[in-house]
Parts: sequence; structure tokens; C-alpha cells
Amino acid sequence: MARHRNFAAALGDWSARHRKTAVFGWLILVVLVTVVGGAAGQKTLTNADYGTGDSGRAERILQDADLAPPAGELVLVHSDKLTAGDAEFQGAVTATVNALKETGLVKNLRDPNTTHVVSQDKHSALIQYDVKGDPDTAADRIQPVIDAVEKTDKAHEAVSLGQYGAATGLKGINDSLGEDFARAEMTALPVALGILLVVFGAFVAAVLPVLLAATACVGAMGLLALTSQVVPVDGMTSSVMFLMGLAVGVDYCLFYLRREREERAAGQDKEAALHIAAATSGHSVLISGITVVVAMAGMFLSGLTVFKGFAFATIEVVLIAVIGSMTVLPAMMAMLGDRVEKGRIPFIARRRQARAAAAAAVGGRRTNALLRGVLARPGVFAALGAALLLALAAPALGMKTEKLGTDKLLPADNPMVSVSTQIGKEFPGAPAPAGVVIKSNDIDSPQVTQAIADFKKAALASGQTGKQIDVTVHAKQNIAEISVPLIGNGTDATSKKALKELRDTLIPDTLGKVSDTTTLVRGDLAFSEDYNDQLKSSIVPVFAFVMGVTFLLMLVSFRSPVIALTSIVLNLLSVGAAYGVMTAVFQHGWGASLVGTEAPGALESWMPLFVFVVLFGLSMDYHVFVVSRIREAYDRGATTRDAIAHGIRSTAGVVTSAGLIMVAVFAVFGTLAMQDFKQLGVGLAVAVLLDATVVRAILLPSVMALLGRANWAAPGFLRKSRPAEAGHAGPSHVAARDTQGVPVTY
Repeated sequence: MARHRNFAAALGDWSARHRKTAVFGWLILVVLVTVVGGAAGQKTLTNADYGTGDSGRAERILQDADLAPPAGELVLVHSDKLTAGDAEFQGAVTATVNALKETGLVKNLRDPNTTHVVSQDKHSALIQYDVKGDPDTAADRIQPVIDAVEKTDKAHEAVSLGQYGAATGLKGINDSLGEDFARAEMTALPVALGILLVVFGAFVAAVLPVLLAATACVGAMGLLALTSQVVPVDGMTSSVMFLMGLAVGVDYCLFYLRREREERAAGQDKEAALHIAAATSGHSVLISGITVVVAMAGMFLSGLTVFKGFAFATIEVVLIAVIGSMTVLPAMMAMLGDRVEKGRIPFIARRRQARAAAAAAVGGRRTNALLRGVLARPGVFAALGAALLLALAAPALGMKTEKLGTDKLLPADNPMVSVSTQIGKEFPGAPAPAGVVIKSNDIDSPQVTQAIADFKKAALASGQTGKQIDVTVHAKQNIAEISVPLIGNGTDATSKKALKELRDTLIPDTLGKVSDTTTLVRGDLAFSEDYNDQLKSSIVPVFAFVMGVTFLLMLVSFRSPVIALTSIVLNLLSVGAAYGVMTAVFQHGWGASLVGTEAPGALESWMPLFVFVVLFGLSMDYHVFVVSRIREAYDRGATTRDAIAHGIRSTAGVVTSAGLIMVAVFAVFGTLAMQDFKQLGVGLAVAVLLDATVVRAILLPSVMALLGRANWAAPGFLRKSRPAEAGHAGPSHVAARDTQGVPVTY
């Protein structure tokens, strides 16, 4: 047997010879980074870290002056029968105010009995207060306040009390994230194990990939805690890391293990089978992993700290998964040998053997009807496949994105969502007012004082704001803050128009005329608009980087510009289809009930860019694996069509299995409560499903068949003789027959 010593083969051979070193080294590494990372603790993003544009500058001005805005909270007092002037209603308000004071956790408490912040119909009043202490940790301390409000609510049956704000909203999100993450762990792992049991029909072979993927995720969590000290991360980063780690970790191990089992079934001895698997599937895993890492690195070009955290997390878990599949997996396989088939499940094992025998009896015709059709009429199937993906992508032409607020992120049946909606309806702008931050050389100067007065007068006269405009002056820091409730519901076109007038007209005509003064607008809507603007400006460089580097990687791997370009086009089609489905479900509401949600009317701002980067990386798993097998056959002398037939046929089972695992894991996230998890899960599940079926089974073989010998055309500097691949005596026996002139059965 010719032995091809590429890096993956050398690493696999070393691991097989030094089994204990590889296995125990892996375990020590995982334990070490987990312990050290746990001691360091994960550092999360502050409000200022999220910001960009003018709103981000405003947040940093306040943070640098140690004036980070406190976590503002609202308590809605409502009664269908009583009005704000009734004694019983006022008594309930007073009791609630006193209960809030007794917690010792609130400040700047504003009583509607004295501020007269009541709704137009007089049936609702708004208690306003701030949570004492660091606003970034207010959610951890708000529970006693929530309990106090709930206790008061039960004591006053004539009114209802509802609470909503920065701290309670973040607590609701954190609680939901924790529940979702636990649910994902408890569901995704058994689902992946169940699919692998069906794939292998043996308990040991099924458990091995899951254990390696799980330990890779654990180790990556510890590593993320360390890197978060440099680049803080978002609260859901750990969940995204688990999602990615489980999906790629299981798939990488599946590719490796299935190839080794194929080689053993073809008559190779244990050592040769493991070497072939390392040189072929192991090499594909390495290329796939590098491609995923490079794609994730594109997020560093976004200019947003949250994406940098996502980039670090996904790169770390993918690298650890690659290392594990290329070292500890071959070591474990060398230890186990054929005992990897232990724990056979009789019913499944018998069915797999029967299917294999039936397929052999008919020369593979029964299982390759689609492939025969595709290669017989490649033009028709290429057109049909592309038309399907373009039709699915069509809704994406009207895609809208926004930074979803707490009320849209949480499930529709969460009490805070209804409270927020009611507050927004009866007190426009109150749940999330805009904040005008003024920094001056002398904040108490007559010019600044007059400009603030002029601003308030102009704002009220504009009809674009609510009546409750509050001014807070920090004389020591020469900073003033103005709370400006905007009309609309806080995210609609009305509110966006009001924000535009605030920034473009009201401020320039008043505060903007004072020299040596900086005036900026912060708040949820300003943040969302600035965030979207930054994302839009970063999409082109991120897309260009990811596609450019992916092209180069494919070019180096396959020495074919045509194959590299085909990879990019096919990936773009699957990404576009995913965008279209996400837009249809979460913006237009088509089929939203099927995933247990109500459409928020827009995609989360960071979702399109993140999904693009992830899908561009993950789709290379299948692409590299399939095209590598096609190239193997072609390099051994098969014609292009024969090589395509062999490559597709020999990888169909593993690609289907790997795709099913990824779809199942992502679909689990689509069933979770948080809106961003749903969008991410549905988008990735649909894209991987299309990628593993329409793209790999129809578009890839049909396009390659149409291109023919052009697939392998290359400039002179790329035309180097490729060394013989390992494994010629294994599955390559099909290709060997091809070179002897025997027609391939498609």
C-alpha cells in the first residue's frame, strides 16, 4: 500500500502509536483549561461595550465619567374600574412606593401621586425608579424588588401591578437563556446519540463522537473564559459555542470513523484502515476546520465587540474539535480496534447489513436513481436546483433587521412582554426613552442652560416627544443628561422618524449651537439604528474577506480555480435560501406558529452576518469531504463523470448522516424560547438541510458534470503532480475498475 504522509496522516499515525499519551494528554488539557477558566470567570460585555456610532460614544462618555446610567425600572399600576384620582387607586400606588423603598435597593423614586404621570384615560399610572449600584449587575440584585411588587399586587385586588425595565428585562433574558441552554444540552446530546446509533448500529461507535464533541465543548468553555478577559462576550456566546462545537465535533468524528469502517469492510488491516482514514478524511477535517476558522475570523472585521466575542468562541471550539478528531480519535480507534463495533443493536445492525447486501446485488442502482438522473441530464437538474434555492431566497430582498428589545426577545406569553406593550401604548416612549448626553467645558454656563431650555421647548412643540422630559445635570463632570420619550412604540417608523428629527433638527437648532459642547443621543432605538448602520458598512468587507480567503483555501486544496469558484457560488445559494426562509418566518410570519413564535417583524441585527459566516464555514464540511473523494477518483484515472459518480455515491451515507445530525442540533435551538435562538436555529437548520440535499446531491454533481474537464483546469503554477493518495486498496477499488474501462453504474 502506498502511504501518503500528509500532515493529517502523520498526526493520526503518531496518535495511534502513542495512544495513552494522546488520550490522557487530551483529558489533561480539557481539565486544565476548564479549571483555569473557571477560576478566571467569564467576563461579559457592558452596555458601553455593545455600542457603536454616536450612541456608543455617548455611553463611553458616561462610563468614563463614572456616570453609567442606572438601570431604570417602571411599575405600571392599572385598573379597569378605578382611575388615578380614586382613593383606593392612590392607596395602591402609595403602598407600592413604600414597598419599593423598604427593599433599600431603589433610588430616584418618582410617585405618580405627585408627578401625575398617568395615562390619558386615567386608568393607569407609572411609578419610576432606578436600581442602586452597577447597572450591569442590577439584574442579579433585582429579585427582592420583584418580590415586593408581587406581594403588593396580591394585597390590592382592585388594581394590577406590572414591572418592566432594564434590570427586570435582563433578568428575564438571563433566566430564559439559562433554561434554554439547559434544555438544549438535555435535548441535543441525546438526539445526536440517537442518530449515530442508527448510523453505526453499535453503541461504542455512536458514543465515541458524542463524548469527544462534548469534551471539546467543555474545554472550549474554559478557554473562552480566559480569552473573555481580553475580549468580553455576550451572554448567549456560550450557547452558540455549544451549538457549533457539538455540530462540528460530531461531524468531524463521523467523517473519520466512517472512512475507517469502510476501509476495514473493504479488506484493509487495522493499521492500514486507520492510516487511510487519517490521510483522507482526516485531511478533509483539517481543511474544513481551517476554512471554518477563517470564515469565523471575518467577524473581526465587523467593528463590533459582540462579534469579536463570537469569533473567539467559535474559532476556539472548532480548533479544539479539529485537534480532538485528529489526535484522540485515532488513538481511541487504535485502542478499540474492531471493538468499536461493540454493543451492536440487533435490529438496526441487521437492517444495515440487509441494505448493504441488496445494494451490492443490484450494483448500487437502487440507491443511486437520483444520481443517474442528475448525471444523465445535468443541465435540467442544475436549473431546477438553482431555481428552487433562488425562489426560497426571494423574500430576503425585503429583509429588515433591528436590535430586538427585551419584549421581542422574550416569548410572547412572558408577563413582561404584555406589561411593556401596555406601557408603550399608554405612555409612548416611556419603556425606552432616548437619552441626550451633553458634555461641555462648563455645563452650568448660561449658554448651556438656555440651550437646554430651548431644546425642551422645541421638543415639546415638535410633537415628536412625550411630555415627560427630564434633565439631570452632573456639575462635577460637566455633563448633562436629558431623558426624551419618543412617540411611537419605540421601534416603529414613527419612533425612527422622531429620532431622526431629534438628531437632525432639534439638537442642531438648540444644543448644537453652543460652542465647545458635544451632544449625542443614546437609548435603545439610537443604539439599534447605529448598530444597523455599522453592520451595513461592515457587510462588504466581511463578505469579501470570507469569500476571498475561502476561494484561496479551496484553490490550494484542490488546485482548481473552477472548483474554488463553484464552491463560493453554491455556498451563496444556500446562504441566500436561508436568508429567505428566515425573512419569511420571522418578518412576515409565514409558518411562525410552526416554530412556536409570533413574528417580531424583523431579524435580530447581528443574525444575517453571523449566519453568513457560520454557514460559509460549515458548508465546507460537506463540500471538502465530497469533492475530496471525487478528486481521489479523478487522480486515479477515472473520467470526470465516473469520478463524480464515485465521489457522490461513496459519501452519500456519511453526508446524509452528518447533515441530519447538524439539522437536528440546530432544530433543537429553533424550539427554544428566546427569539434570537429561534432565528439562529431555524436559519442554520434550513441552510444545512438544503446544503446536504439540494446542493450536494443535485447542484454539485450536475454543475461539475456540465463543466467536465474544465473542473480540473489550472494555471501552470498549480499544475503539480499530486502524490498518490493512501487507501488505493480500499474504497478506491471502484475507481480502479473505472480506469480499466468498465463503465460505472450511476
